[in-house]
Amino acid sequence: MSAKVWVPFLCQVVPISKKVARDPCFDDLSGEYNPEVFDKTYHFLDDIGAREKELVKKQLKKRRSGEEPEKLQHLLQRVEQQEMAQKEPKWQQELRLALKWERRAQAQQGHRPYFLQKSEQRQLVLAETFKELKRSKKNLESFLSRKRR
Repeated sequence: MSAKVWVPFLCQVVPISKKVARDPCFDDLSGEYNPEVFDKTYHFLDDIGAREKELVKKQLKKRRSGEEPEKLQHLLQRVEQQEMAQKEPKWQQELRLALKWERRAQAQQGHRPYFLQKSEQRQLVLAETFKELKRSKKNLESFLSRKRR
């Protein structure tokens, strides 16, 4: 047989071991994401973030002029915004847990279990938000103006 004969296109002459890339986000080996467990496990990051925020504040007080204070100010604002963004879901989770414990206590007393609909849960969260904002009038006005838009 001639050595010049072409190998068919789909024929595999030498087996190739292909590396399989796996994404831990979608892989079962990584387990399931539980935000409560994640928060408990990585709670130390909040402490580190608070220390870094204080450090940035001190550096901002020391430096008064130039380009450096602007960068520090932007960094401080970003850290505060991240803090606020993390507070809201945690606060809503605490509210849900409080309702859950309340339902459990009622079930132990012999009442039939009652599960809130999502719309009712949203209304409760909104009511709690209004109670918090009523304490500071300025924030309430800005919140209502944003809702109107």
